Amino acid sequence: MDQFTINLLFVGASFAIYIGIAIWARAGSTSEFYAAGRGVHPVTNGMATAADWMSAASFISMAGLIAFTGYDNSSYLMGWTGGYVLLALLLAPYLRKFGKFTVSEFIGDRFYSPTARLVAVICLIVASTTYVIGQMTGVGVAFGRFLEISNTAGLLIGACVVFAYAVFGGMKGVTYTQVAQYCVLIMAYTIPAVFISLQLTGNPVPALGLFGDYAPTGEPLLAKLDAIVTELGFNEYTAHNGDTLNMVLFTLSLMIGTAGLPHVIMRFFTVPRVADARWSAGWALVFIALLYLTAPAVGAMARLNITDMFWPNGTNAEAVSVEEINTDPRYDWMATWQKTGLLGWEDKNGDGKIQYYNDQSEVMQAKAAEKGWEGNELTNFNRDILVLANPEIANLPSWVIGLVAAGGLAAALSTAAGLLLAISSAVSHDLIKGRFAPEISEKGELMSARIAMAVAIVVATYLGLNPPGFAAQTVALAFGLAAASIFPALMMGIFSKKVNNTGAVAGMLAGLGTTLIYIFLHKGWFFVAGTASFADTDPLLGTIQSTSFGAVGAMINFAVAYIVSGMTKPVPQDIVELVESVRVPRGAGAASADH
Repeated sequence: MDQFTINLLFVGASFAIYIGIAIWARAGSTSEFYAAGRGVHPVTNGMATAADWMSAASFISMAGLIAFTGYDNSSYLMGWTGGYVLLALLLAPYLRKFGKFTVSEFIGDRFYSPTARLVAVICLIVASTTYVIGQMTGVGVAFGRFLEISNTAGLLIGACVVFAYAVFGGMKGVTYTQVAQYCVLIMAYTIPAVFISLQLTGNPVPALGLFGDYAPTGEPLLAKLDAIVTELGFNEYTAHNGDTLNMVLFTLSLMIGTAGLPHVIMRFFTVPRVADARWSAGWALVFIALLYLTAPAVGAMARLNITDMFWPNGTNAEAVSVEEINTDPRYDWMATWQKTGLLGWEDKNGDGKIQYYNDQSEVMQAKAAEKGWEGNELTNFNRDILVLANPEIANLPSWVIGLVAAGGLAAALSTAAGLLLAISSAVSHDLIKGRFAPEISEKGELMSARIAMAVAIVVATYLGLNPPGFAAQTVALAFGLAAASIFPALMMGIFSKKVNNTGAVAGMLAGLGTTLIYIFLHKGWFFVAGTASFADTDPLLGTIQSTSFGAVGAMINFAVAYIVSGMTKPVPQDIVELVESVRVPRGAGAASADH
C-alpha cells in the first residue's frame, strides 16, 4: 500500500470519528451550544482544553521555530505553559463562579455597561480572528502535504471540514470531538519522537534523550548539534543570541495572552462547579505537558537530522548531490514537500551539489568564495513543515507518517473549532441578543451563531492564504492582542473594586488600539503584504518586536483604566458587593442567558 493511501486511511478514520461525535453530541439548546450544558467532567474538560490549546501553532509550528533558532525560541514553551498557571489561579474559578456564558458577558455585567460588553466583543473578535488565521495556515500545510496538493487547495478543503463539524456541534459537540482529537494528536506527536530519540540516543524518552549522548559518536547530543550548526555559520543552538528585553516581553505577552484568550476561558464555563474549574486547569496542564516536554527534543533532533541529510559525510566534506536527492529513497520527502510550495532548493553554482549554510555569515562567505559557492541552496524550508516531515526525514514506517497526518489535522482543526465558537458566541449572544435584539428566540440565536461562524471562517481562510508569518508567529500576534485588551479587564474586574465602567472601556480601547497599530506597522495594515512601515528585524521601538508588544499594551491598558477611573465616578456599591461575592470561594451561580 502506498503512502498516499495510508494517509487517507488514517485521516479518513479520524474524521469519521470527529463527525460522528459532532452528530451524536449536537447542541439542541443555547446552553449546550455555548457551555455544553455545564455537565463536562473536569478530566474530560482538561483533555478537551488541551486539544483546544495545542493548536497548529503547538503541534505543527512550534518545534520548527525552535529547531531553526534554538534556545531563544524556548519563549514559546515558557510563555504558553506559564499562562495556564495564571489562568488556573487567577481567572478560571472566579469566572466560573460568576455563572455566565461568555467573557464579554462577564465584562459587561462587572463594569455595568453595555458599551464595555460591546468593546469586549470587538477585542475578542479581533484576537480570535487573528488566531484563526494561524490555525488555517496550519490546516493548509497539513492538507496540502497529505493530499499531495497545493497549500492553497489544502486550505480551502480544510476550511470546509472545520465548518462542517463546528457549526453543527456547538460547545457540546466540540468538547467531545476535542477529547478524541487530543488522543490522536498526542499519539501522533510522541510516537515519532520516541522512534527518533531511540535512533539518535538510544533513549525512548525524548525529553531525556535531548540531554543524552548522540549514539554514533558518544558525545552529548546538544554539543554535537552546537558544533554542526556553528560550522555552517549559524548561531550556537543552546546559546542566547537574541535581545533579552524583547525575549522577556515576548514571554510575558504569551503568558498573559494565554490567560486572556476567550476560547480557552470558555472551556471553564462547561464544568458543574467552581472547584471543577480549578481541576480542569490542572488536568489541562498535565495533558499539555506531555507535548510541551517533547517539543524541544523534536526540534533539536530534527535539526540534526536535516543537517546530516545535506552534509551526509560531515560539514567539511561534499554536500549532498542533486542526483542523490533525485534517486535515493531517503530523500523522497523533499520531492513530496516541494509540491506544496513550502520546500525548495536550487543548484545555483551548477556543481551538482546542494550546499546548505548561512550565507549571511562573514566566515561562511569567505569559505563560499574559496569553494565557488554562490549562496545557500536550500532556498526555502518553511518552519511549519518540520514536524509533519519529521517521520519522513527520519525514515520511519509508513503508518507513523499516516498517524502524524491525522495528528496535525486534529491539532489545527480542534483549535479552529474552539475559536470559531468563541467568535460566534460573541456575535450571537453578546451582540445580537445582548445589544440589538434582546427578544430573539433561542432558535434564532442559534441560527445567528452559525451564520457568524460561517462568516468568520471565510475571513480567516482568505487571510490564511497570505498569513503575516508562520503559524506560531501569527498565533503569537493574537496572544499579544488578548494580553493587551482582555486580560487586564478580567484581572481588574475580579480583583479591583476601584475600576469603573469608563476606566475599563478606555483601558481596553487604549490597549487594543496601540497594540493593533504597532502590529500593523510591522506586519502590514490588516495584514496586507507590502503595507508595513517597519520590520521585526528593525522595529519601531528599540528592540521590541510586534509579537512582543502585547505586554506593553497590557501595561497601557492597566494605566489608562486606573487613571480614568480615578477621574470619573466611583464604582456603585452593588458592583463592589458583586466583586466581593465573586471572590468568595463558594458555589457557582446558575447560568443566565438573559443578559
